[in-house]
Amino acid sequence: MWDDAFPSFLIGLREGLEAGLIVSVLVATLVRAGARSRLPQVWTGVLAAIALSMSFGAVLTFTAASLSTTAQEAFGGTLSIVAVAFVTAMVFWMRRSARGFAGEVKEKVTEALAMGAGVLVLTSFLAVGREGLETALFLWTTARAANESAGPLTGAGIGLVLAAALCWGLYRRVLRINLTRFFTATGVVLIVIAAGVLGYGLRDLQEGTVLPGGTAYAFDLSGSVDAGAWYSTLLQGVLNLTPAMTWLQVAGYVGYLAVVMTLFVRGVRGVRERSGAGVPARAGAGAGADEAVAGGKRADAPPAVPSVTPPAAPPSATERPAAPPSAAEPPSVPTTASTRRRPAWLIPVAVVAVPALLAGLVVALAHPKPAAGETIAVSETDCGQGFTAPEPGRQDFLMHNTGNQTSEVYLIDPSSNAVYGEIEGLAPGTTRDLVATVAGGTYAWRCVPADGRAVTSKAVRVGGAAGAHAVVPVSERDLAAPLKAYRAYVDRGLATLVTQTRKLSDDIRAGRLGTARADWLTAHRTYASLGAAYGTFEDFDQKIDGRPDGLPDGVHDKDFTGFLRIEYGLWHGEPASGLKGVAQQLAEDSAGLRKAFPHQDFDSSDLPLRAHEILENTLQFELTGDTDQGSGTGLATADANLAGTRELLLVLKPLLTTRAPRLLLTVDADIARLQKLLDSAHHGTGWTPVDRLDRAAKARLDGATGQLLEDLSPVPDLLEVRKSA
Repeated sequence: MWDDAFPSFLIGLREGLEAGLIVSVLVATLVRAGARSRLPQVWTGVLAAIALSMSFGAVLTFTAASLSTTAQEAFGGTLSIVAVAFVTAMVFWMRRSARGFAGEVKEKVTEALAMGAGVLVLTSFLAVGREGLETALFLWTTARAANESAGPLTGAGIGLVLAAALCWGLYRRVLRINLTRFFTATGVVLIVIAAGVLGYGLRDLQEGTVLPGGTAYAFDLSGSVDAGAWYSTLLQGVLNLTPAMTWLQVAGYVGYLAVVMTLFVRGVRGVRERSGAGVPARAGAGAGADEAVAGGKRADAPPAVPSVTPPAAPPSATERPAAPPSAAEPPSVPTTASTRRRPAWLIPVAVVAVPALLAGLVVALAHPKPAAGETIAVSETDCGQGFTAPEPGRQDFLMHNTGNQTSEVYLIDPSSNAVYGEIEGLAPGTTRDLVATVAGGTYAWRCVPADGRAVTSKAVRVGGAAGAHAVVPVSERDLAAPLKAYRAYVDRGLATLVTQTRKLSDDIRAGRLGTARADWLTAHRTYASLGAAYGTFEDFDQKIDGRPDGLPDGVHDKDFTGFLRIEYGLWHGEPASGLKGVAQQLAEDSAGLRKAFPHQDFDSSDLPLRAHEILENTLQFELTGDTDQGSGTGLATADANLAGTRELLLVLKPLLTTRAPRLLLTVDADIARLQKLLDSAHHGTGWTPVDRLDRAAKARLDGATGQLLEDLSPVPDLLEVRKSA
């Protein structure tokens, strides 16, 4: 998470420090001018700026969520480039202004004191609001690049808290910080990060079809680079460098970095040359004239302004002895009993409520609302009643079951049966929302009662360009060929298993326990590679590969049989005489399973589910060591499970290629990455036990498996069998 958090931490620290220093100067200037009564006006402006920034972030988040996938990419890419422009401008502005911005702020405060409360509120609002809006935009951009992880928010929060602590220390004169050096160093790092954000934004614009070249890759190392390794995570999280980048991304990244970094470094040198020719810093002020001076305060003196200007410069008007209060503020008007005083809480509440209400209004307008009467009937007789051509965009349909049976309902393209949205198990008399994105094309509703025939409503035409995402459904007939191929694979595997378990039984009967250990692993890996068929093996699976969990006597229970029971005996010094019966029973159960398998029911809809479930079990049992009974071969079993997953995807490939071709490319890269990690734990005939993996290797293995599971998760939905009319 820290890899995703670092860019936001840095922007939070920089922007927070800039805003905090401005507020510190504002407060200190008012205190020195004897105008403490005006401090609430400063805090009101600060509060308004914070409310505006948070509201801006909410508008970005919810507005993007209401767009189609293609529009989201274009929107996000555009804002990424805007964020890069803002950050670049901020870096150059602070490089120029770090040495003298406190004097500018104090001058504005002095003018505001003479012009009334509203001007002082506006001064603090504008000073802090700019930093807040920049922070909100950059944070939204980095959060989107991090796939909505908690890292960016965490990093920004830590950065802002640290910035507040530094500003407090500078204000109280307990810290000494060379601000010029600080902003220069962080500026260099931010330029590198901004180059990555620019590359990410350009890729978004390509995926949103705004820019060309989306398939013109400068390099694609996804098949050879371990994306789960620490260095890959670091490069992608901090610098937005990915294993595959297009030529446009590379050109944007390199070009931005070369131009902006050169200009920044030249500007820094120019500032140093000019400052070197100026008045030397006061003794004890530190290496930089912009360094905040430490020291205590006299009991009768107000807090000093955190100085970032050359100490040798003439004192400003606000640094001279403060004028009497009457000179800084007009005398207050005596109030009478009839004079109405405005409540003190009114303005702070208003400055928070107004941005929040405006943001809510923008978000509400950004979400398309169903037209009047857009409640859609669901039943055999009324399917689709109330459906009129919707506007393109994100739509929220109210589906009401008017029949007497629980039904499924799909929003489809009637020409291809592609599904745009669905609800399962809609009970009679109930209403549920179905949210779908609509673009140019033809749409209809398909209602499927539990015990009735499927009915398709009248189609409507929506104008505009196509682009809504749909899933082309599969039928049981579509899955017939993959199922036949997979059953043949399992049958061959069971034939091999019978031979291997008989050899294992012969080894144990003859007392060849060393050979038996090697043959046990071979046979167990064969069984583990048939993982997709577990659901059809019925009681045989418990007999052949059951765990001792839940048995009254655990590993010593009479009902603990099969591979894991033999494993426990072979690796815990049990004599061959005690294992003969168990090994013989395993061989018989394997032969019985092979005989029964052709007659067992294997539901075709189970195939897509198993694509995900095999490795779910691997992550839960093998990679935790839960099933290890002493052999330390959990990773060998995981390797066999991966082989079974690969075989299953091979038979499903024709269906997945037409529905999600990019998904297969991603999954293939994930499998190659996980295979490489497993191979690194295989040494000749031995495997590294799970409990002996170092922490980093275990984390990489879990991460690669988890990523593969995440990328496989759409398969059941893509290949779900849906009833058609």
